[in-house]
Amino acid sequence: MPKSAIICVDDEVTVLESLEIELQKAFKNQYQYEFAESADEALEVIEELVKDNVKIVVIVSDWLMPGMKGDELLILIHQRFPEVTTILLTGQADREAVERAINEAKIYAYLTKPWNTKELIETIRSGISKS
Repeated sequence: MPKSAIICVDDEVTVLESLEIELQKAFKNQYQYEFAESADEALEVIEELVKDNVKIVVIVSDWLMPGMKGDELLILIHQRFPEVTTILLTGQADREAVERAINEAKIYAYLTKPWNTKELIETIRSGISKS
């Protein structure tokens, strides 16, 4: 089993399913893939991976989710794991949230939905190589 993981966070299951298909096609079994439907669930997944000594290389998060928003999640992650590459993937973030994510979470990239598959995979790939 791979010792590096990519985490995707989105409250829409169909988005997570699409991301899973695209990640599997692009990276095959190179990485462990984890999916969370909320920020709280993502934090639980992160704790489990850390406990199991799995290196988290990329986190792709939506912005508009019930409870904690994606920018808040990515800020928390950056504070605790500054080496993890984070990507905000959303169709509904307001400008202030994107600026906050850039400045406080130091996100690697901001991509909009619907996304371009080639751009998403290239962004993830380049984010992995920098980590």
